[in-house]
Amino acid sequence: MEAEGPEAKVLLADRGYDSDHIRETLEKTGAAAIIPTRRNRKIQIQIDSHIYALRNRVERCFNKLKNSRRLATRYDKTAASYLGFVQIAAIRIWMRIFVNRT
Repeated sequence: MEAEGPEAKVLLADRGYDSDHIRETLEKTGAAAIIPTRRNRKIQIQIDSHIYALRNRVERCFNKLKNSRRLATRYDKTAASYLGFVQIAAIRIWMRIFVNRT
């Protein structure tokens, strides 16, 4: 959460990240925590289920990218060549939309 880059507005995470420390840190930065509460938490916190459903789409995208063995095993030595292959794999996934469509 302290990585360089633009400030996050929302954190989508699964139940494993449900802790008071993470929620307090996100409150301080002004970000919203979309984390379902664990079943053993005394006070259940409600989340927006429509936004949480987007997490599934992101995970499915990463799983499709990892179908490329080269991405999953990180054969590339430099960050630039790895990023290039990520882009190629993303284009291959994107092009599937246009195949066999009339």
